[in-house]
Amino acid sequence: MLRVRDVSLSYGGEPVLEGASLAVGDGQFVSLVGPSGSGKSSLLRVIIGLQTPIAGIVECSYRRSEIGILFQDDALLPWKTARENVALGLTLNGMDRRDAVAQADHWLGRLGLAGFEDRYPRRLSGGQRKRVALAQVLARKPKLILMDEPFASLDAIVRARVVADVVALVEQQKISVLLVTHDLEEALSLSDAVYLLSQGPRARITQEYNVPIPRPRDPVRSRLHPSFATLYEKLWSDLSREVGGEHAQPARDDAAEAA
Repeated sequence: MLRVRDVSLSYGGEPVLEGASLAVGDGQFVSLVGPSGSGKSSLLRVIIGLQTPIAGIVECSYRRSEIGILFQDDALLPWKTARENVALGLTLNGMDRRDAVAQADHWLGRLGLAGFEDRYPRRLSGGQRKRVALAQVLARKPKLILMDEPFASLDAIVRARVVADVVALVEQQKISVLLVTHDLEEALSLSDAVYLLSQGPRARITQEYNVPIPRPRDPVRSRLHPSFATLYEKLWSDLSREVGGEHAQPARDDAAEAA
């Protein structure tokens, strides 16, 4: 599992995080939400090893090769096809090129991109590029995936479809996930647990919400579960309190239900 214990972080002497703690169990989907500037992405960089905390530790039972990372930008190489982009990471890890290509085609097919293997990123839609990036991660058979706002750039309908694919594959492969997101509905509809970061500086994790929606889970239909509305209102109220705003509930995004 992944466990973050009492992590504190500062930039140039300015405090960012103070005593942040969370855990992601094997096969568990966990989301991290909080106000803008609260240090969500910073905490993810600490977990990845790109930032060194001034206090606290990160305990991870997964080897670095077993951790996949999916950022908001897909970071595909524009001079390589979808197949070549997916196969690249496999060949760099020592896999025979023929086997890497076969694995690339397998995962592109599973993500609905059969027939698009030879297309370059410029000839793919935003949703298709996101699926290629996801295939890059899944082809390496990770046990843990760290995601930093990976779906934010997609429109609501495409986003709902890509998210549904992610959930299905993660459940099938029993992959652990830590997702950083600003979308409270997304966090609750996908996750087994949601952590709330307080307003920075010196942001702390102030709340943990257990989400009792059974799996396998449909990210859209899960919003109809009897516990969803109550959890959403509680999470929104707590988040509003952190930023000092009103507690009025925001308009729910119904566009995803059209998917």
